[in-house]
Amino acid sequence: MSLRKTDTFYGRKRQFGSEKSTTPLPSVHPHASDGKLIRGRLGIAATIVLWATYVIYTVIREFLDSGSTGFRFTTEALAYLVIVTVLMFSALMYLISRYGAFVRFRHHQRVPRSVLDAHFTEGHSPLTVLVPSYAEEPSVIRATLWSAALQEYPSLRLVLLIDDEPNPADPAVQQRLDQTRAIAGEISKALIEPTRKFREALRFCELGHALDDALHVTPDAVQRLAENYRWAGRWLDAHTDAAAARDHIDKFSADEVFGALADDFTLVAAALDAAVYEDHAPSPERMIELHRRLVWTFTATLDSFERKQFASLSHDANKAMNLNSYIGLMGGNYRREDGPTGSVLVPVADAGVADVVVPDAVYLLTLDADSVLLREYCLRLVYFLEQPENLRVAVTQTPYSSFRGAPTRVERLAGASTDIQHILHQGMSHYGAAFWVGANAVIRKHALEDIVEVETVGGFEVRRYVQDRTVIEDTESSIDLGAHGWTLANYPERLSYSATPPDFGSLIVQRRRWANGGLLILPKFINQVRSRRGTAHPIPFVEVCLRLNYICSIAWANIGLLFLLIYPYDSRLLSPIVLLAALPYFMFMGSDLRYSGYKFSDIFRVYGFNLILLPVNLAGVLKSLQQTVTGRKIPFVRTPKVKNRTSASIVFVLAPHAIVIFSGFTVWRNVEAGNWGNATFAAFNMLITFITVLTTIGIWNSIVDVWLGLTDWLWVDNKRGRTAVEAPAVQVPAVPATAPLDWRSVLYDGEQTDRPHSSGAPTLAGETPDASNEENVAEPSIERELQLRTEGVS
Repeated sequence: MSLRKTDTFYGRKRQFGSEKSTTPLPSVHPHASDGKLIRGRLGIAATIVLWATYVIYTVIREFLDSGSTGFRFTTEALAYLVIVTVLMFSALMYLISRYGAFVRFRHHQRVPRSVLDAHFTEGHSPLTVLVPSYAEEPSVIRATLWSAALQEYPSLRLVLLIDDEPNPADPAVQQRLDQTRAIAGEISKALIEPTRKFREALRFCELGHALDDALHVTPDAVQRLAENYRWAGRWLDAHTDAAAARDHIDKFSADEVFGALADDFTLVAAALDAAVYEDHAPSPERMIELHRRLVWTFTATLDSFERKQFASLSHDANKAMNLNSYIGLMGGNYRREDGPTGSVLVPVADAGVADVVVPDAVYLLTLDADSVLLREYCLRLVYFLEQPENLRVAVTQTPYSSFRGAPTRVERLAGASTDIQHILHQGMSHYGAAFWVGANAVIRKHALEDIVEVETVGGFEVRRYVQDRTVIEDTESSIDLGAHGWTLANYPERLSYSATPPDFGSLIVQRRRWANGGLLILPKFINQVRSRRGTAHPIPFVEVCLRLNYICSIAWANIGLLFLLIYPYDSRLLSPIVLLAALPYFMFMGSDLRYSGYKFSDIFRVYGFNLILLPVNLAGVLKSLQQTVTGRKIPFVRTPKVKNRTSASIVFVLAPHAIVIFSGFTVWRNVEAGNWGNATFAAFNMLITFITVLTTIGIWNSIVDVWLGLTDWLWVDNKRGRTAVEAPAVQVPAVPATAPLDWRSVLYDGEQTDRPHSSGAPTLAGETPDASNEENVAEPSIERELQLRTEGVS
């Protein structure tokens, strides 16, 4: 079998219609004009009025004019009304959210840098950055850690939480794991020189300040400080040049992490030179603050941790438990002991005899391994949390934006929807309805202690701070925090970016996970609303509506759209008023796309994008229902970030083609019946879906994925299904009466057992873990799929 090898991730060919500009949008949103806010209010009012008009003059009028209507028409009318209502409700929540966002952008005033420096000079609390990683490309992790390491925070500690199998049998996987383990050390080594240089300069400045009774800053001192800032800029530029930009994400890291910080330092040096030239030196206090800024930028402490090396920690295969395992250890000292199923961590009081010391922190920053932070992210968000009016804010974040310059059409459209979500999340925060978005968030550790759930599993304590009952763990944790009186807030700037899927296969994995879990969280939210009803602080109506829409809209919107596509509703129910009611939603979405750097016409591409994702979203909803019935957790499947195109499931490849075919059949059937409204709607859906299939999935990729899906049963992975070779018969000696004592089992289990390694315990070198027990898996790429099949036996 011969298949064309697809372009690699780093060398992916730029498609026609992809994004050309790699320049990110400004961090501070432009202030919204009066006209923009007025138009937003008019759009909200128009949607409500037109929906009510449709209900009164179309549905109710048909019942009154027709008298005693038949059962079929009555049923269709009620069903159609429900579908139109929930879709209009989601459109209304969109308009309300965006209006709230632009109100926030209008009133946001950026805190000056000198205020930040003075605030953290007076005192600061330690911040620990946790970066959960599973099977990530080392280059992706390196960019993320560098963006966090260069945060200008006084007391910063980074921990890479590696969740890969500790002893993989595949040499290529082992090589990638070794590279991942070395990243923290590489960055720490690179920071040694600037750390030493700037700490010495700070001590010299502080000593001069203490000895100079006149508190006079000399021009030489200012020039030395300016030279230090220029040196820091050159150091960053040197590292920028060393990092060859292989794709638009690498370019973003080089330009916006290293390059932007270097430009900022160079600008500060120029300002200091100008101050000396005008014989107006900064104050001694400001000189010390500027020295401290250099020290804070380059003194992050980096480490890595692997929970799967310890049998005493949870090995549940999801990101939430990777975070929970480490958070549960924070503030403790532990001695490492070898047990029959692996090493265990035993708490000890004295840090001097401990093998593992895990420092505590006041704040946590959870950061996905494919996300990048802009400078001052930590400073500004922690400053926000430490303001008196925000003492009950548990989580703050800047909802992530997409990297610009996407080379594929799929990534561009996925990025467009991500940037729209950035606006909506900002608006939800205006009404107190913010949700925790797990890609990047600063969290009060004390708030997590309020929602922790503790249980004992296998004799070891398991602490759950972030819920892992669903695969959208951050959404459920948002509800838990609200139930304990905490709030969440989105910082109204654009300071974080995250990768979006570059192909249809990886997009399926992400969107199916996003659609799974909302219905499971709904009862918990309803209980929260009921518990606060009648109290001094009930949940406001608008907040309830926004949260309800966020949790359930994927379910009802996709189910409603499915019925509109497949069921031949009576043409009397169709009305131009419905289109007019939906018009503000599409018009303002086009405006928001243009605001985010896209084209107004992208509203049609986004609509087609949602149509081909309809089966994916419905599959996620069905998974939620499956978990409700069975009570079994849905496996967490990470979004693949591989060098090659990810193969898509045959069902999700054929479903968009089925939508095109069925829409064409619907057009023919309605034209024959003279139902021109239905025929027009079906023709529009057929055309949009067909174009989207061609431009995002591709005919050839569809053929490849269908072929792989049809022939999947023919192939067996030789690593799991290798045929055993019969060995010559040998005499097996009898087991002696006094078998060797298994002292580990006696000491740790209280009895001698021949217990095999559990699925969660670390495997021995050379062993291959049972893939059926590992749920935190990545979808295979085309190249990897073909390699396994070539090595297998049919």
